[in-house]
Amino acid sequence: MVGLPAKRLQQPPSDITSRRLGDAAEAFIYALQLSGASRLTIKSYRAALQSFLSYVGADRAASNVKAEDYIAWLTAMRSRGPMGPRGGRWSSTVHYYSVFVRRFLSWLGVSGLPSEPSRRGEFSGALSWRDVEVMMSKARDLYDLLIVSLMAESGLRAREVVGLTWGDIDLARGEARVRGKYGKERTVVLGQVARAVLSALPPGQPNERVVKLSYQAIYDRVKSMARRAGIDVSRVRPHVLRHTFATEALRRGMSLPVLQRLLGHSDIRITQVYLHLLDEDVRREYERAFMQPQQPYYPPYPPQAYPPYVQPWYMGAPGPRG
Repeated sequence: MVGLPAKRLQQPPSDITSRRLGDAAEAFIYALQLSGASRLTIKSYRAALQSFLSYVGADRAASNVKAEDYIAWLTAMRSRGPMGPRGGRWSSTVHYYSVFVRRFLSWLGVSGLPSEPSRRGEFSGALSWRDVEVMMSKARDLYDLLIVSLMAESGLRAREVVGLTWGDIDLARGEARVRGKYGKERTVVLGQVARAVLSALPPGQPNERVVKLSYQAIYDRVKSMARRAGIDVSRVRPHVLRHTFATEALRRGMSLPVLQRLLGHSDIRITQVYLHLLDEDVRREYERAFMQPQQPYYPPYPPQAYPPYVQPWYMGAPGPRG
């Protein structure tokens, strides 16, 4: 996910509202660049702003833009349907575009904007650990296996996998140094599969990439493994493996602060989004304990000890143990 840059954005120029909206958008992009935003972040913001400008008009005076324009554009975006480019969910694109445009308009000084939307209910979910194991069993080569293990066992983003060099790997300690968003570095622990694969691969020079593939190639490999594993391909993409690591770590008892550090989140509230994915676990455990017939129910007291309106509930059940 792309978001705000690491440094605070500069205030807009004093004459920003007297400019064309298209020029104001370029000034915002320039401010993003000065703040240290990554190339991917810039590209994403630019795409969102171009969508907004094509709807409201780039030649319009920036001073004339209102919150109503944002709402009208967002409504039009949502009406385009559930599917977007490459079969991805259009709702996900709309969500991020809406966040980016809203931040631009806030920077511009537009008042009355609705609250920033939440994607909590649209979270893409995670796979079961069994799904991960089946995908690994369908690996065609060591790189397939390494890609899945780095994301599912250590929580790396696909682009972090792409940027990993042999100089970042410390097999003796079972660790890797990862450069995340905005150039922030963190140390992750390598899982058992990743350690085994890295030990089997011929080591390269310190500045040589470990996985010499593009992001798109990794994306395609993950999809292919899911297809061979018989998993619904629409559920699987590289970032879902990172989600899977996070939810599996919580299921196994890892604390939220430790998970935050391993994922490289600057704010623990971002890490907390994974907690709601465990709601289904809670429901499943409850239903297993209370909603499914297992052993006959044994009341702790004989039937006559209960009021008459309770007794029919367990009529016919054996008496208490003992």
